[in-house]
Amino acid sequence: MRSVDVIIIGASLSGAAAAKRLVDAGLETLIIERASLPRHKICSGILSPRGHRFLLENFGPLPREVLHDPTSCRGVTFHFPSMVSFPMDFFGGTTPHLYRKFSDYWAVKRSGAEVHDRTTFTGLEDNGDHVIVHTRDREGGSVSYRAKYLIGADGPTSPVVRALYPNYPKQIPWFFVGQKLHEIIECPLDEEYFHFWFHPGLGHYTWSHARDGKQIVGVGFKVGESFDRKQANVVRYLEEKHGVILNPQPEPDGTAENFGPSLINRYVFGKGNAIITGQAAGFLNMIGEGMSCALHSGAIAGEAIIDSNVRNRSLQELYRKMIASEVRRTSDQWNPFKVALGRPHEADFPEAFLKLSMKDRARVLKDTWNFLLLYKEFKWGRQIIAAGAERMLKGGYSMKEWK
Repeated sequence: MRSVDVIIIGASLSGAAAAKRLVDAGLETLIIERASLPRHKICSGILSPRGHRFLLENFGPLPREVLHDPTSCRGVTFHFPSMVSFPMDFFGGTTPHLYRKFSDYWAVKRSGAEVHDRTTFTGLEDNGDHVIVHTRDREGGSVSYRAKYLIGADGPTSPVVRALYPNYPKQIPWFFVGQKLHEIIECPLDEEYFHFWFHPGLGHYTWSHARDGKQIVGVGFKVGESFDRKQANVVRYLEEKHGVILNPQPEPDGTAENFGPSLINRYVFGKGNAIITGQAAGFLNMIGEGMSCALHSGAIAGEAIIDSNVRNRSLQELYRKMIASEVRRTSDQWNPFKVALGRPHEADFPEAFLKLSMKDRARVLKDTWNFLLLYKEFKWGRQIIAAGAERMLKGGYSMKEWK
């Protein structure tokens, strides 16, 4: 049985960030990835300024092959049913438009970790001083590894989380997030921006932006509804309201997502010698950008293991104390008190809002309220208010509800 210091499940950005910290500290680190690398990854690719800084500081300048065209994004434009729209530029200028298939692979290689792709995680055993990780290799055979620590960096439907908490997926609402790439006939939407619609009639999460000569039209909704029907409705709306005319034969793409943990402070960080990071843990920024918090939380996971290994301290105790800073930064973006009274985002929503006429401000507030009612069935409102109030009063979010 192969023995290493740390095994990371998932060749993701969070996995790469964790691996970089661990390898630099001299820990033998193995990344296990079920797909063949470089692997496909559904994502807008619009990186935040904070995420861009992290990549530059930890992995170096981005090569051209890890970027889509357009290669950068200037900011975000919000659209409302009342037809009020306003753009918001990112603080600090444009950011990269990552081609996740190649950017993740580039970061994983730059981390210096050993990688076993086409290897599927099937289970784990935590034996106190070490973890046994069970996998199925590319030939279909069973292979087990021994490691002192395990990091789950395997995305929102994380098999590691399911192994640790079998009932967890049943306790949270799931959404399907899909996108289709359309050839453009006519598109007045500014290609320098990521476009987002606060429209309850379109779905829980609706967006569009340019990519490699095509236009992405994406929609998120509860699992169980028809993706094709939902997405076609958005395409019709864009044509009727925004003059966007697209080829009706697109290329589909999609994945399951969980938006809840960041909104209501219900993160999952693991148990024993197994810790969870990135979107598997529940990190997701406002407007669905998860790359920056994946990178930072991954780095924190790596640092917690290094600290635990050197100081012989409880990994869970260290990790939960260290990850609290990233929880504050991420959950602040959904906190209504922080949004109203501070600047938790990397584009200035309050400034853009105040530039509107009084009439348009009233329209935006009404439209936003109607959009939020779409989430009423999940009963998140009171939880968001309670978590937000605690943050304002105590300076942080409670750890009591974390797994």
